[in-house]
Amino acid sequence: MSLTREKQNSYAQELVGHLRGIIGEDLADGLISADQSDEHGLDEQRKRISQLKDKLTAALAEGNLDSATSARVRDLVSLADALAKKSIWIVGGDGWAYDIGYGGLDHVLASGRNVNILVMDTEVYSNTGGQSSKATPLAAVAKFAAGGRATPKKDLGMMAMSYGNVYVAQIAMGASDAQTVRAFLEAESWDGPSIIIAYAHCIAHGINMAKGMDQQKLAADTGYWPLFRYDPRLKEQGKNPFQLDSRKPKAPLESYMYNENRFRMLQSSQPQAAEMLLNAAQQHVLERWHKYEELAKQEQRNAEHSKAIES
Repeated sequence: MSLTREKQNSYAQELVGHLRGIIGEDLADGLISADQSDEHGLDEQRKRISQLKDKLTAALAEGNLDSATSARVRDLVSLADALAKKSIWIVGGDGWAYDIGYGGLDHVLASGRNVNILVMDTEVYSNTGGQSSKATPLAAVAKFAAGGRATPKKDLGMMAMSYGNVYVAQIAMGASDAQTVRAFLEAESWDGPSIIIAYAHCIAHGINMAKGMDQQKLAADTGYWPLFRYDPRLKEQGKNPFQLDSRKPKAPLESYMYNENRFRMLQSSQPQAAEMLLNAAQQHVLERWHKYEELAKQEQRNAEHSKAIES
């Protein structure tokens, strides 16, 4: 009989309850009520599972169990590892997440299941020839957007946040490794769906790949790639769930864009179009920044208003 991961865990806990006399009350309680929200808690649970297997194996070796109990013990030995929290990650590129696979991704986010998603966002179909996708930004040149993309990219993070119960983060390791690590830890510990959108520099951008981390930092400094986290747990605590981790843009967008051939090539072939799209892209960056900034303030005002009503 094949059981899903959730059913394996549920059945294993049920067996622990039935076999308390063999396992011991303290160990049984620890196995069932373990806090596995961080690495320490998970490590402690693994130790308990090891003790559990030793006790069950010893009980079987003694040969004093009736057939029904023996069957339960054997089942629990085979399912004991299901008592430890499993880390499940779906990893894909932006072509899948923003475009051809978005329906499936949205289904996972809406499921409420404890599944983590990592999107490696190169903003183009990198593996299939560099075609434009819904992740391709305004003004970028790509296949099917030879004159520069005329519309902004989809805001996948904002769409995911609209569910309210999804952990969402946008990261760029070159901009802040601390924020990157924090986002992964928070996503892993959230008992529900989570999505991390990671800036992924790519050879299709037309850059010196050895300078990729520098370009990531510049993307954040210009406001092109704002860093943020949305943690539903903070809302439950009456706090602001939306944390804008980037500072206000401190460099013009062109200082980022014109380091990359995907933007620069249009400047050479169609300078007037390039200038028009650059201005539009700069305006979009500022408008999005103000929207995120207002969202952070608005969420805080809502939290303060709720606390005032409760008091």
